[in-house]
Amino acid sequence: MASETVEKSPASTFRPYVPDDVVIPEFTLRAVLFGMLFGIIFGAVTVYVGLRAGLTVAASIPIAVLSISLLRAMGRATILENNIVQTTGSAGESVAGGVIFTLPALIFLGFQLEYTRILLLAIIGGILGVLFMIPLRRQLIVKEHGNLLYPEGTACAPTTRPGCPEPPCARPRPPSTSGSATSSAPRSRA
Repeated sequence: MASETVEKSPASTFRPYVPDDVVIPEFTLRAVLFGMLFGIIFGAVTVYVGLRAGLTVAASIPIAVLSISLLRAMGRATILENNIVQTTGSAGESVAGGVIFTLPALIFLGFQLEYTRILLLAIIGGILGVLFMIPLRRQLIVKEHGNLLYPEGTACAPTTRPGCPEPPCARPRPPSTSGSATSSAPRSRA
């Protein structure tokens, strides 16, 4: 039998962007309120576009950009606050997506569309999503870190980094590989 070589998983060499020993604001009232606001706005857009065109658009990156802009306008913001806003808003948009793809099935089955039925559908869908994620988190997020690529999350990470341009959570940026002279230029802190 051929011996199998087991490569070291990238998860064991992973370094978080914000070190564990650094304490910065994360779960703040303004982050939760902005996340809820963006969840409602982008959820409504998702429902309209989804029922009208039959497809949805992922809202994580636009929410991340808006989060950085609005939190900076309100004062000093941290990357973890931006992450809370982006995650909360994206979750609201995802629940709306789940509802709109279930509504046609309810119509085909002969149910009347009532607000309470739609609300109950959204609540049950959200609870089921959380309950399914609890046992899957360790396998999908922790053990498979670096092996499973989540395109939207991978794109959101560099989008939210400008929200924290100074210590304790800033690191030197790697050299740009895009060939653009402006992408590696230092940014002013105006």
